Amino acid sequence: MNIRKQTEAIEKQILHPKACLSSESKGRSRHEKKDDIRTCFQRDRDRIIHSKAFRRLKHKTQVFLAPRGDHYRTRLTHVLEVSQIARTIARALRLNEDLVEAIALGHDLGHTPFGHAGELVLRELYPGGFDHYRQSLRVVDFLEKNGSGLNLTYEVRDGIGKHSKGKGSIRPDDIADAPETLEGKLVRLTDIIAYVNHDLDDALRAGVIKKSDVPKDITKIIGDSYSRKIDVMVRDVIKTAQDSGLSFIGLSGEISETVYRLRDFLFERVYESTVIMQEFHKTKAILKALYEYYLDHTEEVYRDIAPESNNSADRHRMVCDFIAGMTDSFALMTYERLFLPQQWTVL
Repeated sequence: MNIRKQTEAIEKQILHPKACLSSESKGRSRHEKKDDIRTCFQRDRDRIIHSKAFRRLKHKTQVFLAPRGDHYRTRLTHVLEVSQIARTIARALRLNEDLVEAIALGHDLGHTPFGHAGELVLRELYPGGFDHYRQSLRVVDFLEKNGSGLNLTYEVRDGIGKHSKGKGSIRPDDIADAPETLEGKLVRLTDIIAYVNHDLDDALRAGVIKKSDVPKDITKIIGDSYSRKIDVMVRDVIKTAQDSGLSFIGLSGEISETVYRLRDFLFERVYESTVIMQEFHKTKAILKALYEYYLDHTEEVYRDIAPESNNSADRHRMVCDFIAGMTDSFALMTYERLFLPQQWTVL
């Protein structure tokens, strides 16, 4: 018996009956020979970690644009925090940690430079519309490995494609929008647990808000410190799931309402604050200028992204892919190179 088969046998013995077993995955779009060491979900996790898109997350905004402080979150630290929280809960509930980790690490690969500001700009400019979760799937299906993609399993792709909520419900009204696996549902939930807590922490660090600004009815229920809030939410998810026999992956009524109130507070006082919106308008102008430039110079994009065909719609697709893949620093550097006078150097 090889190591993979041993691991698959252990999964059957110790995981919850409702967990997703790696041996029962629906498989990949393109058939591959199974690895004799790693399960299919472990291979997906490794492919994501070793991808170029994953490495670029370290220079992509979470909330504050191109932050210079050492301790502000980036997209990379965000997905790591989501992964850590989700794995803690998954282990407690005896769900598949490898599947949870792969979804968590891959869920934001399609995020733009400058955070949600960049996403809104591309949604406006790209004729087909833009959503980062769809772009994440495009990254893993096509853009990585020079057009061949990562060929991830069905379950990981499903979790990546259905993780996003925006201002919507953690548990979508339409069942078709919900991940098919409990592991995918867990990542969708822990995504908001992670970001409402670390975005609040960053906003306090940046001085955008003060601790006294956070409504007292929120801190009374989930605590005042960063670690306390995380602990309360994690314990609530575990208890709620266990009480339901894992038929429900979510927060209890009181905690859920509190998390929604905290998210609304962040939208009002942080994400849509005057300070952030001033920067948003600057980034919108930068990305719009870059988009228009590369539409007229697609030959410069071709070096990084091969065209799928040679028509106008495809040129838009190439430019959208190229800009969505930029880091904050690369977008700023490119804008400076293309549109700002360069300092004259005398040799």
